[in-house]
Amino acid sequence: METRLSAVVASVFAASFALTACGDSAQDAEDPVGDPAAQNEQTETANGGEYNDSDVEYASGMIVHHQQAVEMADILLQTDDADPEVAALAEDIRAAQQPEIEQMQSWLETWGHEPDDDGDHGDMLDDGGHDGMMSEEDLADLESAEGDEASRLFLDQMIIHHEGAVSMAEDHLETGENPEALEFSENVISDQSAEIEEMEEMRDSL
Repeated sequence: METRLSAVVASVFAASFALTACGDSAQDAEDPVGDPAAQNEQTETANGGEYNDSDVEYASGMIVHHQQAVEMADILLQTDDADPEVAALAEDIRAAQQPEIEQMQSWLETWGHEPDDDGDHGDMLDDGGHDGMMSEEDLADLESAEGDEASRLFLDQMIIHHEGAVSMAEDHLETGENPEALEFSENVISDQSAEIEEMEEMRDSL
């Protein structure tokens, strides 16, 4: 009798141990704490997918570049007697690029960066000439111009500005990694190249 009781107790203990072991195994399968590859995948997902330094630098620089394009559009739209067709283009540029600024700022936030974390882009605004950026003097000239003169100057400056953006996007396609940012660069090249042609035609007709 005592032998049978001992056997029952041993059987119950073994079954309990087996259930505990199964529970631990299931938890280990769900919890990737000990798996470096799984940890990297989680971090990658949390940071908005794959990206590299080139993506961060590109987004930071293009935010500043777009901000100046919006500023140039605002100046033209405040100008008296600006050509209506050129004014309509300025409105389109502002409407397109402001949401793109917010999109790129969202990427940087997701990636754990601020626009100036990985490079000082202030010189792009201060000195001009870099990636099609206008200098403070260029912007002052645009602000002081009137009528058709302002329209022509806006087109001249924005053509150069767009060419700089296209160049930045082309460089990013060669070095970037984030799929969404790369697709964005392809769209910049396509859209702004088309606008360059449109502005050149407008410039010839003024």
